[in-house]
Amino acid sequence: MVKKLYLPDALVFDWDPANLEHIKKHKVEYNECEDIFFIDPIYFADEKHSQNEERYLAYGITNEDRLLTLVFTIRNSKIRIVSARDQNKKEKEIYKLNKHS
Repeated sequence: MVKKLYLPDALVFDWDPANLEHIKKHKVEYNECEDIFFIDPIYFADEKHSQNEERYLAYGITNEDRLLTLVFTIRNSKIRIVSARDQNKKEKEIYKLNKHS
């Protein structure tokens, strides 16, 4: 279910070196992740991985039209990306369906 998420007015990203290494394994650059938040993403609660802190999923598109799925949390009013990868087939369908409704 799409979740209405209120992000801080000024988007500030908190990059952990281990998370940067993790997203590079998926051939995603940090600036691509940041693009997602500025091009009308859709958000979901990531209840499966929210045991220690609330985590969210973002489906979105980069400035280069790459469809990505992000896992992130908000800490001290900063966005911390935990993981990023290309959208799978099901995620693409969900993203396109929600963008056209």
